[in-house]
Amino acid sequence: MDHAADAHRTDLMTITRFVLNEQSKYPESRGDFTILLSHIVLGCKFVCTAVNKAGLAKLLGLAGETNVQGEDQKKLDVLSNEVFIKALVSSGRTCVLVSEEDEEATFVEPAKRGKYCVVFDPLDGSSNIDCGVSIGTIFGIYMMKDAHEPTLDDVLQPGKNMLAAGYCMYGSSCTFVLSTGKGVNGFTLDPSLGEFILTHPDIKIPKKGKIYSVNEGNVKNWDGPTSKYVESCKFPKDGSSPKSLRYIGSMVADVHRTLLYGGIFLYPADKKSPNGKLRVLYEVFPMSFLMEQAGGQAFTGKERALDLVPTKIHERAPIFLGSYDDVEEIKRLYAAEEKN
Repeated sequence: MDHAADAHRTDLMTITRFVLNEQSKYPESRGDFTILLSHIVLGCKFVCTAVNKAGLAKLLGLAGETNVQGEDQKKLDVLSNEVFIKALVSSGRTCVLVSEEDEEATFVEPAKRGKYCVVFDPLDGSSNIDCGVSIGTIFGIYMMKDAHEPTLDDVLQPGKNMLAAGYCMYGSSCTFVLSTGKGVNGFTLDPSLGEFILTHPDIKIPKKGKIYSVNEGNVKNWDGPTSKYVESCKFPKDGSSPKSLRYIGSMVADVHRTLLYGGIFLYPADKKSPNGKLRVLYEVFPMSFLMEQAGGQAFTGKERALDLVPTKIHERAPIFLGSYDDVEEIKRLYAAEEKN
């Protein structure tokens, strides 16, 4: 038995240690945020185990109901949603919860209430479960504006007001990516310890990327700037090499690759979905928050994504996010079209 190697394993930067270190920088902190995050992390570990067992446990296939988005619900969606609702309520630190799976927001009973509002998609990309493609959980955290009876207005805030955002990807490994507004850090689950270990400190997206990621099956419904941009990715006018196309169809996986390798992820509005397809609160905002924190940009075709003020909890928006220069190019094309 290699005692030296084993001793080294206990000197790892776990997510708990990392968050406690961050907390210690704020002497006035009472640890509420740390407790909330530890409950989110526990939920992710539980879902990770469930995803890995899904094929064996007959959890696959449809649960027979349809969620508010009209998507057939997988059994794992239902389970993940329950897991996160219970984990968040039992933390005693939340007041309003918005889940992709539930039509209405959940208001926590007064006895278990705290000052945080959490918006989340418990299992994004769940239509990919059956074929083993990476799926994930996305979340964003707001703080109540002041002490009052919680209302929907507490979550209908622009993304720039988020305190923290992140996602957990259940793929070849289980990866937890988090930003509390001071850069982005990635953690990987060590199954033998049951702990998330810091493996990607201070993630910075390359300023320009070589990859574009979009569902080109929708090309006939796109607007001018999107079509022009994708055309320029394939046939660059400046003599540079064309970009590579990579599209998994699971937002967490596509954004994770974009964050690490650079490039651009786009889900534009089109004739079929004039308001875009992705949901503002728990898909567009958290991913845009992470992109900006990593040095990238996020744009809706009209404005900076994090400036958008949602009016409904399941509102949708177009999104272009990724490397700074690549998103700048899309902004230029939209500005040119507006001039005309």
